[in-house]
Amino acid sequence: MPKGAKPIDISGQRFARMLVISFVGIERHLARWRCRCDCGVEKVVAGKELRNGDIKSCGCQKTEHAQKMGSVSRPRHGHSKNGKSSLTYTSWDGMIQRCTNPKDERWRYYGGRGIRVCERWLKFDNFLADMGERPHRLLTLDRIEVNGNYEPGNCRWADWHTQRINQRPRQKLEASSAAWK
Repeated sequence: MPKGAKPIDISGQRFARMLVISFVGIERHLARWRCRCDCGVEKVVAGKELRNGDIKSCGCQKTEHAQKMGSVSRPRHGHSKNGKSSLTYTSWDGMIQRCTNPKDERWRYYGGRGIRVCERWLKFDNFLADMGERPHRLLTLDRIEVNGNYEPGNCRWADWHTQRINQRPRQKLEASSAAWK
């Protein structure tokens, strides 16, 4: 915000789940506003972040979405050290993403073709109880029946060679005779 400029009053306006209560002041050239989230939490945020849609809630919306998807934004069960997830958590999260997130680059090979994660394994703690820790960095999660779901009894920790033997046949491209004429 330019020196001497006054912020436009956005008191009383709503931005997603945030209701602007009052102007707080200028910090680092940004107008700061006290807002109340629909969940009741009050938070001071930059007006620019509200208007751009960068802030939609106090954080409760992200938490609700993560709970619906069966994941959390950060592991809360001892599987994160110095901001880095454990190998076991990384394997679980990869399974969840490729089976439930259409934006994941591998989704079409998993969720897109009907491969699902059993409801129990949507929670990391249950997956960990059933599969145990990933025993080695060179072992990854493998489905025994390649067309089956991720569920107890159909998954194991396997090396690259075992997984290569166990993969489904590649789809062969059938060239039309017209393309070769």
